[in-house]
Amino acid sequence: MVIDSTFWVAVSFIIFISVLVYFKIPQKINETLNKIIFDIKSEIGESEKLRNESKILLDKAQSKLDSATLDTKKITEQAKDDSEKLVIEMNDKFHKMSEIKKNLAQTKISQMKESAIKEIKNASVRIATDSVKKIISTSVDKSKLDNLFTKDLEETKALLKKVNS
Repeated sequence: MVIDSTFWVAVSFIIFISVLVYFKIPQKINETLNKIIFDIKSEIGESEKLRNESKILLDKAQSKLDSATLDTKKITEQAKDDSEKLVIEMNDKFHKMSEIKKNLAQTKISQMKESAIKEIKNASVRIATDSVKKIISTSVDKSKLDNLFTKDLEETKALLKKVNS
């Protein structure tokens, strides 16, 4: 039998495999690979769990956002309704106040008119009495005085009738 280099390669290969089997290298490699596979599976499981948790959190956040949007719409509509009611109420108050002020002004005008009429009456009475006094003091004749008094009295009555009507 001829021992050539192929033989030695085969012998060294068998020795190499035997050493590997003796030191349990394939089992250690297998264990290491199994451990890596287990770690990868646990990381995948953990990432799935995190993904589910994040999906739940996203759903919760979305529902909170939806409810906040709904609340915002409700608040906006309520504020709009309140402002419209307030505008109507303020408008009514304004009209009522203007009506009250108008009535007060009309009352003041009528009071001023009555006061002016009274002042005119008082002035005419004063003028008439002053006229009568002047006539009495300047006249000497009693018959003349009676005629003037009657005439002035008639004029004063006529003036008072005009003022009253």
